[in-house]
Amino acid sequence: MQFWHATVFAEVDQLVEGAAMIEEFGFDGISVSDHLVFPQTVESKYPYTSDGRPWWSGEGEWPDPWVMVGAMAAVTNRVRFTTNVYVLPLRDVFTTAKSVGTAAVLSAGRVALGIGAGWMREEFDLVGQAYAGRGARMEEQVEILHKLWAGGMVEHHGAFHDFPPVQMSPTPPGPIPVWVGGTTDLALRRAASVGDGWIGVNTPMAELIHTAERLRIERDKAGKPQDTFEILGAIDEPPTVENVRRLEDAGVTGLMASAWLFSKTDTTTVAGKREALERFAHRWLDPLR
Repeated sequence: MQFWHATVFAEVDQLVEGAAMIEEFGFDGISVSDHLVFPQTVESKYPYTSDGRPWWSGEGEWPDPWVMVGAMAAVTNRVRFTTNVYVLPLRDVFTTAKSVGTAAVLSAGRVALGIGAGWMREEFDLVGQAYAGRGARMEEQVEILHKLWAGGMVEHHGAFHDFPPVQMSPTPPGPIPVWVGGTTDLALRRAASVGDGWIGVNTPMAELIHTAERLRIERDKAGKPQDTFEILGAIDEPPTVENVRRLEDAGVTGLMASAWLFSKTDTTTVAGKREALERFAHRWLDPLR
């Protein structure tokens, strides 16, 4: 089992030093969340709360994920990076390919792209991207990303994108995994068919185990191998040795956590973040390793 540390709502000016500490205390990866803006009025329903309201306000900081990953990669050597999740159909595919590919080069290949179709129509309206059909457009974007990252001249002629041979450089040092988020039947089929993995939000452990089984079934239907497919989730229960073993048996490959977000001590300072990381590692990671 790999352990990933979420950086959502952490103080942005402390994240570079924080990344080095996350690596020091034995985490395997770091995730960065994504939103362009937070509108004053949000009529779209957030899919992961009972009342459909986001659990954060406009005061929460959302740094650009790939600027942040590039900075954190410069002070680390081992940890991987991902987004949880990058709203892919909100962006044009070439800008995304360039940003993620450059981060992969700077990090020596320690990057995975976690994507979602997005839920906030207001963001799509602001940048002039169509909200309807965003899922199908995202699937085609994944195909294009892999083409561009492979290097050399590539072209594409699809339902949403049509372009002659182009080449994007620098070329990443290897394939960049794409992990697809979402819990609907369609999202899980999409993750199993076009993704290299699935990435989720915090859920009860039984739900994550059930999701892993649904993904296994969808991978079989799509004729895709199981052993290369990564499943990264988070649970609202402690990561005890017993719980981790149950998740591993179900096919879960990574657990997301935050020593900072729900800490009972002050983590607004670098010293507070270090103390929380040390406490988390001693309590949960050390027994597993």
